[in-house]
Amino acid sequence: MSRYTGPRHKLARRLGISLDGTGKDIKRNFPPGQHGHSNRRKLSEYGIQLQEKQKLRHMFGINEKQFRRTFDQSSKMQGVHGENFMKLLESRLDNLVYRMGFAPTRPAARQLVNHGHFLVNGKKVNIPSYRVQPGDVISLREKSRNLAIVKESVEARTFLPNYVSFDDNKLEGTYTRLPDREEMPAEINEKLIVEYYSR
Repeated sequence: MSRYTGPRHKLARRLGISLDGTGKDIKRNFPPGQHGHSNRRKLSEYGIQLQEKQKLRHMFGINEKQFRRTFDQSSKMQGVHGENFMKLLESRLDNLVYRMGFAPTRPAARQLVNHGHFLVNGKKVNIPSYRVQPGDVISLREKSRNLAIVKESVEARTFLPNYVSFDDNKLEGTYTRLPDREEMPAEINEKLIVEYYSR
């Protein structure tokens, strides 16, 4: 199954969650389509679990195979399985580029990483799924410092999570520690995702 590249606003409305974090994609709080208003079927237990999994998967914009592999890796870590899974997702390079404010959305962050604009500890990394370790420094390449999208995004940033630090002068950020559960998306119930994959 390939990565979803269709209309994200339609998908956000179907899932009932803002996928880009701005809230603009769910202005109309009913599913898309001709029967969006009237088609409010009661979901089964399996349907609720599947929807929760799809919310998180589409939020981070990754395909099913990669999502499942990350889930399996989190089972080998100490601690709560669901929380560990979300910590691994939060540690992705494209997500941290978005969290630090280099890009306005995760898809934009993914594209910037793909185009080789970022360094991790001084080395060029162009793999969006690269797992950043606590203490790693993410910075822009010298050639990329004048990118308009990055400048606008950094200036427009209104929030910086506690688990990252950012130097506006050097345009570099540090992933200081793994996030706590309360610092990760509150609208996701990771227990339902664990139940879904445990079937």
